[in-house]
Formats: sequence, structure tokens, C-alpha cells
Amino acid sequence: MFTTFRGGQSGAWQVVSQAAVKGAGLLRAPALSVVQSPSIALPILPSQTSWRLAGVASHVRYTERAEKEKLVAAQAGLGRPEATCAALIPIKKSAAWWDLTQEERRGIFEDKSQHIAASLKYLPAIARQLYHCRDLGEPFDFLTWFEYDPANAALFDELVATLRATEEWTYVEREVDVRLEQEPLGAG
Repeated sequence: MFTTFRGGQSGAWQVVSQAAVKGAGLLRAPALSVVQSPSIALPILPSQTSWRLAGVASHVRYTERAEKEKLVAAQAGLGRPEATCAALIPIKKSAAWWDLTQEERRGIFEDKSQHIAASLKYLPAIARQLYHCRDLGEPFDFLTWFEYDPANAALFDELVATLRATEEWTYVEREVDVRLEQEPLGAG
């Protein structure tokens, strides 16, 4: 199952901010739609104000059994009615990262950067899903998607700052931060 994120003129999520953290950004778009389908969803008509990123939710990597069990026990699902804030953060890592062995990447990811251990304290307030896209010919390696209640916006900022301060993030060569909001269910 592919998940396609389309920035454009319409979508369930309204873009609040969009910034290139490292490397090239994305075209400015006022809205974002998220589509899940058995194939990569293409835009009906290409536009000067749109973009499309696609990925696949896959098995977790660089994670040991005990870590996976802690994550599963603590994490919340996506689509909670109170989670009207979201962030899409596409990330591309450098060739130096991909030249490392799986064990070397694991060592940097968790042993040195504490990616999982540091992130656990933000669950279940922040729901997250990682989509892999490196092998799909996409411009990013990962699409990270987060959802949270507006009351947890500062907590989300803290999480992102914590992860960006790690050794792992020295291997990021392109990152874009797209913050989003949607109307609460029943509002209007």
C-alpha cells in the first residue's frame, strides 16, 4: 500500500508553515492531501503550485525486539479526532550514510543518537508513521508523518529539536518541514 502526500490547492490539511531545513525546499502549497492506494497516486493535472511525494509503510528497521515492543505499547494510532495538527518532514540522507553497513547505521541511529529511546517519552502524545521511499525513485529517502493535539505543539517542537541535535542528523542532506492543521471533526 502506497501513501501519497500531495501539496496543492486543496486537501484535508491546511499548510501553516513550510520551510527548507537543509537543502532544497518544496514548492509552496496551501493545502495537503494524503491518499492511500495500491499504486502511487499521480496528480490529475500537473501544476506550478503542487508536488507529490510517495512512500510505503514498511517493517521497522534498526530496532531490536525490546525496543519494538516498547514502541508498540506506547504509540497512538493516526487519525485521532483531537490530533488536528500534523507535520510532514521528508528527509534525504547522504551517500556517506548509505555507504555504512546496517550495523554501523544502527550504531549511529540508536547507540549514539538514542533515536528510539529519546522518542519514547513523546508517545502517545505524538503519533507517527515512517514511510520509506528511497527505493521508489523518489527525491527523499523517508517521509516522516506526525499527528498531535494542538496542546502538544511545543512537545512536538522539542522532539524535532532533540532528533536534529543527534549525530544521526549530521547525515541528513535534505530536509523539509511542513506543518499542518485541520478543522476538528464536528467543527464548522
